Amino acid sequence: MYLYLFTGDITQKGYEKKRSKLIRAYVPHAGGMEGPMSHRAPLGPPAAARFHRRRTSGTRDERYRSDVHTEAVQAVLARHVERKVAVPMPSKRRSLVVQTSMDAYTPPDSSSGSDEEAGPGDDMSGMEHWMSRPSQLGPVHLGSTSSSSSSTQSGGSGNAGRLADSLAHARISHLAHTHLAHTHLGQSHHQQSHLSQSHHGKTGVPVSSRVSAKIQQLVNTLKQPRRPPLREFFVDDFDELLEVQQPDPNQPRPEGAEMIPVRGEALGVVTNWPPSLEAALQRWGTISPKAPCLTSLDTAGKPLYVLTYGKLWSRSIKLAYNILHKLGSKQEPMVRPGDRVALVFPNNDPVAFMVAFYGCLLADVVPVPIEVPLSRKDAGSQQIGFLLGSCGVTVALTSDACHKGLPKSATGEIPQFKGWPKLLWFVTESKHLSKPPRDWFPHIKDANNDTAYIEYKTCKDGSVLGVTVTRIALLTHCQALTQSCSYTEAETIVNVLDFKKDVGLWHGILTSVMNMMHVISVPYSLMKVNPLSWIQKVCQYKAKVACVKSRDMHWALVAHKDQKDINLSSLRMLLVADGSNPWSISSCDAFLNVFQTKGLRAEVICPCASSPEALTVAIRRPVEDSSQPPGRGVLSMQGLTYGVVRVDTEERLSVLTVQDVGTVTPGGLVCVVKPEGVPQLCQTDEIGELCVCSVATGTSYYGLTGMTKNTFEVYPVSSSGGLISEYAFVRTGLLGFIGPGGLVFITGKMDGLIMVSGRRHNADDIVATALAVEPMKFVYRGRIAVFSVTVLRDERIVVVAEQRPDSTEEDSFQWMSRVLQAIDSIHGVGVFCLALVPANTLPKTPLGGIHLSEIKQLYLEGGLHPCNVLMCPHTCVTNLPKPRQKQPEIGPASVMVGNLVSGKRIAQASGRDLGQTDDNDQVKHFLFLSEVLQWRAQTTPDHVLYTLLSSRGAVSSSLTCLQLHKRAERVAALLMERGGLQEGDHVALVYPPGIDLIAAFYGCLYAGCVPITVRPPHPQNISTTLPTVKMIVEVSHSACVMTTAVICKLLRSKEAMATVDIRNWPPVLDTDDLPKKKPPALYKPTNPDGLAYLDFSVSTTGMLAGVQMSHNAVGAFCRSVKLQCELYPSREVAICLDPYCGLGFVLWCLCSVYSGHQSILIPPVELESNPALWLLAVSQMRVRDTFCSYSVMELCTKGLGLQTEALKARGLDLSRVRACVVVAEERPRMSLTHSFSKLFKDLGLHPRSVSTAFGCRVNLAICLQGTSGPDPTTVYVDMRALRHDRVRLVERGSPHSLPLMESGKILPGVRIIIANPETKGPLGDSHLGEIWVHSAHNGSGYYSGYGEEVLQSDHFNSRLSFGDTQTVWARTGYLGFLRRTELTDANGERHDALFVVGALEEAMELRGMRYHPIDIETSVIRAHKSIMECAVFPWTNLLVVVVELEGSEQEALDLVPMVTKAVLEEHYLIVGVVVVTDIGVIPINSRGEKQRMHLRDGFLQDQLDPIYVAYNM
Repeated sequence: MYLYLFTGDITQKGYEKKRSKLIRAYVPHAGGMEGPMSHRAPLGPPAAARFHRRRTSGTRDERYRSDVHTEAVQAVLARHVERKVAVPMPSKRRSLVVQTSMDAYTPPDSSSGSDEEAGPGDDMSGMEHWMSRPSQLGPVHLGSTSSSSSSTQSGGSGNAGRLADSLAHARISHLAHTHLAHTHLGQSHHQQSHLSQSHHGKTGVPVSSRVSAKIQQLVNTLKQPRRPPLREFFVDDFDELLEVQQPDPNQPRPEGAEMIPVRGEALGVVTNWPPSLEAALQRWGTISPKAPCLTSLDTAGKPLYVLTYGKLWSRSIKLAYNILHKLGSKQEPMVRPGDRVALVFPNNDPVAFMVAFYGCLLADVVPVPIEVPLSRKDAGSQQIGFLLGSCGVTVALTSDACHKGLPKSATGEIPQFKGWPKLLWFVTESKHLSKPPRDWFPHIKDANNDTAYIEYKTCKDGSVLGVTVTRIALLTHCQALTQSCSYTEAETIVNVLDFKKDVGLWHGILTSVMNMMHVISVPYSLMKVNPLSWIQKVCQYKAKVACVKSRDMHWALVAHKDQKDINLSSLRMLLVADGSNPWSISSCDAFLNVFQTKGLRAEVICPCASSPEALTVAIRRPVEDSSQPPGRGVLSMQGLTYGVVRVDTEERLSVLTVQDVGTVTPGGLVCVVKPEGVPQLCQTDEIGELCVCSVATGTSYYGLTGMTKNTFEVYPVSSSGGLISEYAFVRTGLLGFIGPGGLVFITGKMDGLIMVSGRRHNADDIVATALAVEPMKFVYRGRIAVFSVTVLRDERIVVVAEQRPDSTEEDSFQWMSRVLQAIDSIHGVGVFCLALVPANTLPKTPLGGIHLSEIKQLYLEGGLHPCNVLMCPHTCVTNLPKPRQKQPEIGPASVMVGNLVSGKRIAQASGRDLGQTDDNDQVKHFLFLSEVLQWRAQTTPDHVLYTLLSSRGAVSSSLTCLQLHKRAERVAALLMERGGLQEGDHVALVYPPGIDLIAAFYGCLYAGCVPITVRPPHPQNISTTLPTVKMIVEVSHSACVMTTAVICKLLRSKEAMATVDIRNWPPVLDTDDLPKKKPPALYKPTNPDGLAYLDFSVSTTGMLAGVQMSHNAVGAFCRSVKLQCELYPSREVAICLDPYCGLGFVLWCLCSVYSGHQSILIPPVELESNPALWLLAVSQMRVRDTFCSYSVMELCTKGLGLQTEALKARGLDLSRVRACVVVAEERPRMSLTHSFSKLFKDLGLHPRSVSTAFGCRVNLAICLQGTSGPDPTTVYVDMRALRHDRVRLVERGSPHSLPLMESGKILPGVRIIIANPETKGPLGDSHLGEIWVHSAHNGSGYYSGYGEEVLQSDHFNSRLSFGDTQTVWARTGYLGFLRRTELTDANGERHDALFVVGALEEAMELRGMRYHPIDIETSVIRAHKSIMECAVFPWTNLLVVVVELEGSEQEALDLVPMVTKAVLEEHYLIVGVVVVTDIGVIPINSRGEKQRMHLRDGFLQDQLDPIYVAYNM
C-alpha cells in the first residue's frame, strides 16, 4: 500500500488537476503523448534489462562491471510489492520544516566518502549532458566513488532528476523482513501512487495524518514476522536473559588451504641510488640547480612559484642552520638534533612545507607535519595537541601567511590551543632567517635507524597517534616506489593529494626528490573551484604520472563536458591513492569509460593500497602491454560478512565487486592473519588483516610501547603453531586476501569494521549502498557517516547524512525508508538509527571531510540536532529476552499450613488494635461527628480549632468550637428554609480552601444532608475546569449547590455561561449572607451506617468516582488518625493540602473536631505567590506535625532551592518538626523526598521526619507514618524480577536495582493482605500482588445513581478464593508487597512494612511482563538534559513515550535516539512512538500525579500539537 501524500483536505480529482497544472512545464513531451499523461508510460525494470544484456552478450565479462552494486540496489528497490504496508511518516511541527531559500544557500564541501577531504558542491547541472547522451559505448555508467549511479538508456533530453524516476519506477520491493513499503521518489510517479492508493485503499489501512491511523500502520508493519525466530529456551523466573546469537549452522566457512606469505620482487640495487635522501637533495641541488622541483598553483590555476632544486637545497641549509643555532641561546639551544618540531603549513603552500621538511632532515631534527588549527575548538585539533605534547614538541615551523592567519588574542599573541603544549612559532621564510656562516655545512650521513619523521594518524575513536619512520625506512620506501612505478629522472608528476602525509608525501615530496622529478602540486582550494584543474595540468605539462583519489576522478566526470581539447595520452600512470577502497572501482571504470576517447589507456590506472603504519603495501604496475586485464572479483556480500571469500556465481544482488591493487611492494613479504586474537595465518579463501614484513614500514607509535608491540611487532604463526618468519611483521589495518597470481585484494579497513551479531560489515560498503539508492538527490555524497554504537550488548549501525536544503520532508522520509530497505536486503543487517542533519552541520576534518569520531560523540551525547530521524529498533534488536509465558499461580490445592502458602509466609499485616485506647477518651462515646462538635461547643467553647493563613503568612480568620457550631447552625437554617432540602439530600459544596468550607460541611450534617466537597472552577481556565464541577454535581445528584458570592458571580459570568449554562444547575445558594436565626431543631442522626458524606475524585486514569463514607467509617477514621499521630487538644498541626477528597479532606475538616487539636490551614494555592509560606508558618508556630502533598514539596524544592541562606537569616527553623507527612495515592517519590530533606537539612529538618502516607479510593488512609514507631525503611528490589511479579531484594547500587520506600505505618484498625489480582488467592511475601484492606474506615461503596453495582461489589466486598475466605476485603487497585523488617514496633513485635509499587490500572502488560510507567519515565528523564518531564502509556502493544522539551525545537529530534536507547537498555522494551512536545503538555492533577490516560486520549485525537512524532520501525 502506498504512502499517501498528506496534502490537507483536497479531493483526489482536485489534487490531480492542481498537480498536473504545476508540473506541466517540467514534463518532457514524448511524441504522440500529450501533457501530463506522458509520464505514466511503463518503463522496463532496470534489473530485467541488466539480465537481458548479459544473456545476449554471451560472455561473462559484463559480470565484472563496477556498477553492479547500484543496479543491485535499484533492483532490490524495484522488486514487486507483494505486501503493501504503509510506513507512517514522522509528523513534524511547521516551525521545524523551514525550507532554506536556494539563493541564500552555499553548498557544503562534499566529497566521495574519504573521511579527510571534501569538494565542490555536487552540482548536477554539469552532468546532465553526459548522462542523457545516447549510449554509443553500450550502457554508459556514471561512476562515483562510492557507487555508480544506474545506467540510463534514455535518448534525447532528460535530466538527473528524472534519472531516478526511471530507476525508482513503481515496482517497489518488499523486504525480507521489515516489509517497509515505499513509494519511489521520482516526481513523475506521485500521480501513479495516488492511483494505486485508490485501488489499494480498501484492503490496506487508510493512511491519513491522524495519529491513530499512523500508529495502526506501525502496528501492522510490526505484525510481520521478523528475521530471527525466537529460540526456545526457558527463562528462570528472575533473570531475563538477553538472547545470545546462535551461530548459523549453514554459514559459509573457509575451505581453502593455509595461505603462503607472498613476497614482492627483490629490491634491485641501482648503482646511482643515493645513500640517503639528503644526499640526493645535495646531488641535484649542486649539479642541476636550475631543474624545477615543485610548481605551486594559485586558485586560478596559474603557476604561483616554481621551486628549483638549487633553491630547495640552499633554503633548506639556511633553515637547518637557523633551527639549530638561532632558537634559544648558544649555551641552551631550544632544539637539538633528534628533537621533534611541528610543521604547520596550509594546503596551498607546498613550497614552504618542502623547504621546512628538508631543512629538518638536514638539521637532524624530526619533523611532525600536522594540520593548521583553524580555531581553538577545531574538531580533532585537541587530539593533535596531545600528540605534540607526547612527542615533546616545543617549536612549530610555519609560513608567514599561515602565521598571520592563526587566531590571535587581543595582545596579538597566538593563544594556546585546547590540549596543546606551549609552542614557539617560528616563521621559515628566507627573509626572516640569518645566513649561515661560510664554514657551516650540514653533516650528511648515510641513512640509518634514527627517526626521519613522524606521520600522524587519526584512529576510529578520534585519538591521534604518531607513526615514526626511520631514515632507512624512508630511503627504502622511496627506492621501492621508484622501482614499482618505474620513475625516471626529470619526469613530471601532477599531485592532487595532501602533501603532508600518506601517498601525497611519499610521492610528491620524498620519492620525487630522489629521482629529480618535477611535481605540479594542485591545491584543494583550486579543486573546489575547478575540479578539472588536475586534468588540465596533465595536458599542459604533458605529465607522465598523476596522483589522485577517487573523488578527483569523480569530480572530473561531473565537470568535464565543457572541455574540448583534453588529451591524456602522455599519462603512463594514474596512481589512485584510495584504490584499495572497495567502491573506488566504479570511479575508475567510469573515468576510463569517458576519457578513453581522450587518449587515456586502460593499463594506466594504478590503484594502490597503503596505511600509515605499513606505508605502501601493494601497487599495480603501469604495464606496457594491455593484453593482461586487471583482476576483478565479484564477491558474495553474505560470504564477506562471515569473513569468507565466495565468488558470487548465482547472480545475486548482494555482491561486492573488488579490483586488485597490484602486487606486493618490492622488498616486502605479505601475509594475511586473523583479525582478532592470535595472528594465525588465514586460509586462502578467508578475509583477514594484511601484515607486512619489510624495511620500508613505520617502526612504532611514538611513545606508546604497548600499542607499538601489538601493531609493529607481530609474529604470525601457522596453523601448527610455528612462526613463519623470525622477523616482525607490521599490521596494516587493511582487510583483504591474496588472489591468484599474487594479486592483492582489499575488502575494507579494520577501522571501518562493524561487528553485528557476530557478522562483519564494512562502513564503506554501507555508505556505498546508501548512495546507490538515489545518488546525490537528497543527500551530499561524501557527507555520510556510518558507525556503530553498543545497545543491549551488541553493535548497532547508525547512519548520519547531510540533507540537501531543497529536498522536501516527504522526499527525505522516502529516501530514508528506501535506504533502510536497501541496506537490509543487500547487507542483511538492520539499521538502528538513520538521521539526516541540515547541510554543512557535521563536524569537519581540516580538509573538509567529515570527522567520524566527533559525529559519533555528538550522537552519543544527543547533540547532533538532526532534522529527520528514522529509528528501526524492531528490525535490528533481535536479542531481547523471550516474552514471558505466565505460570499458573498457587491455587487452593497448595498446602496451607498456618500462615504459610507453598512454603512461604503469607503476606499479611495489621496495625494495632483500635480498642486499646485510654479510657478517659470522651469522644469515643459519640457515634456521630455532629454530636462531637455540639459537645465541644458546650465544654470548650473558646478553644480554637482552625486558623487560616493568608499568602503573607498572617492569620486571615480562625474558628473556635462555639463559632463553628453557630455558623453550622445558620448554614443548616439556610438549607432548610431557602433550599427547602429534605433529610438525606445531597449538597455540593463549591468553596475555595478555607473556613467557609468547614462551616458548610457541618451545616449539612446539622440539616441531615449529605455534603460533597468540590474544587471550584479556576477563573483563568474556566472552560476546562467548569465541566468537571458540573459533572460531579450531576453524578452526585446534588439537590443544591452552596458556594460564596464570588464563585456565584463567576458561575453567572459570560465565560462560564459559554461552557455550562447556569440554568442547567440545581439551585445555587450563596452562604455569604446567612440567616441570623438558628434552625428550629438540629437533625439527630440515628443510623451509624448511614451516609455521612461522599468523597469524589478523579483517578490518574481519568475515572470520576464518588465513595460513600458512613458515620461509622468517619468515626473510626478520625480515631485511627488520632491514635497514630497522638492528636490532643493541646496540639497544633499545619496542613498544606487540598481539602476536597481523601486524607486531605479528612485532615482539613474532620480531625480537629474529633481530636480537638488546632489545625493551621495553609491553602496550597497561596504557595504559588509565596513558596516559603508553609515552611515559615511551621517554623513560626513551632508546629511538630505537618502534612503536605508532593506538588507542595516540589514547589518548595524548586522555588526555594537557592534561598536557604536567606530563609535561615529570616529565622526559619525546622528542628521542632518530628513528622512531615506527604499525603499521596502512589508509590513514594523517593528522589523528591530525598531532595527536600537534603535541601532543608541545614534549616534543622531531620531527614527521618519526612515520610509518606498512602490511601486510595476504597480506603482513604491505609498507612500513615505516625509519631512513634520505627523510621521508614527503604529496600532495593530487582526491577527485572518485579516485572515478573516477584520481589527479590538486592544490594544498593546493584544493576537493575530499584529503591522503594515504605509508604508509612499501617494505621490502627487496618488489616492488609497481598492477593493475586487475577486468581484472588493470597500470596507469599516474595510476590508482588494487589493490596487488599480490611478496616472499619473502608468506604461502603461507590456512589452511582445509575445502579452499576457490579463494580462496587468487587472493589469493596471481595473474599479470598482460598485460605481465610470469610473476611470481607476491599481491593485497593494498587500493587505492592509486604516485608517483615528487623525493626520492632511499639508492642515489641517485628514490624511489617508495606511497599506500594504502582496502580494496577496504570501498569502496562508488555511482552508478557508487567511494567510500571514511573520506572520507564525515570529512565527517560535521565536520557537527555533537555527532557523536562515525560509520561508513557501503552497503545495496543506499543509503548508511547511523550517527552516535554526544555530548549529549542532544533533539539527535538536529538531526544528520539536517546529515549529509544535508554528504554531498551534499562527495560528491554522497544519504544513504538516518541512524541516531543512543549513544556506543560503532560496533564497533572491537583495531587501532582500525571494523568496518563488523558494524555493518551489527547495524543490519539491529535490535540497535543507536538513538535515531532517519531514512529520507530
